[in-house]
Amino acid sequence: MIYIGVTGWGDHHSLYRYSVSQRDKLKEYGAHFPIVEVDASFYAVQPKRNSEKWVSETPANFQFIVKAYQGMTGHQRGEIPFSNKKEMFAAFRDSLEPFQKAGKLAMVLFQFPPWFDCTRQHVNYLRFCKAEMGEVPVALEFRHQSWYSAVFREQTLQFIKNEKWIHTVCDEPQAGAGSIPIVLEATDVKKTLIRFHGRNVHGWQHPSAHNWREVRYLYRYTEKELVEWVDRLRLLEKQTQDIYVLFNNNSGGDAADNAKQFIDLLGIEYEGLASKQLDLF
Repeated sequence: MIYIGVTGWGDHHSLYRYSVSQRDKLKEYGAHFPIVEVDASFYAVQPKRNSEKWVSETPANFQFIVKAYQGMTGHQRGEIPFSNKKEMFAAFRDSLEPFQKAGKLAMVLFQFPPWFDCTRQHVNYLRFCKAEMGEVPVALEFRHQSWYSAVFREQTLQFIKNEKWIHTVCDEPQAGAGSIPIVLEATDVKKTLIRFHGRNVHGWQHPSAHNWREVRYLYRYTEKELVEWVDRLRLLEKQTQDIYVLFNNNSGGDAADNAKQFIDLLGIEYEGLASKQLDLF
């Protein structure tokens, strides 16, 4: 099965054609897509009351991909608000309980920063992360090209498979060491994650610009570019049972439109979505 959605649910204005309060947007989002990425968990370990609310507002078969807390992936600057890493991981695992209890946790996404390169130290840290997460399904996304260099590519994929990570396949700008190529390999027979970041090479390459985070994902995929991915998904379907596809190209509000376009190209009709609210106009 192929599940398609976007990252976050608050900023996709094309989904909400009438006045919807921020607190009610997830309810409406569930009428459009069967999955979503939770981004709030990256910035802070979420209290259970938030997870419980999100679980209650979505259909029975809805699935969440929860982004790992930034202190766990090395993004956070300065001190983490925990006494040690063990405590931090324990708090994060505890925050997942409402998703797990409802059967709505697809996976946790560990996206590592561009400076997280292929070194023994980082390989050992990945083993630590996997051990801390236990039986929770975890996806691994690299952003440093060294992991897929000719020297390390096969070892990287074998490591991901051996350590029971879910491989994250990325479509993103090819902009040197701080980006990775499309690697069409599944490492888990049950689940594979695909993330579309857009192809804005200029925006990807200039992190020092004051509006870098606004333009980094400013890109709208053309129909031709999405059609190329139809055959790629068919290839991955032979390797893995379920494929989760997330569009993250939303600096210009394009993610939801591209996601719906992709659903149409694949001829998918999802059952069990939430009922759409009445749109009078």
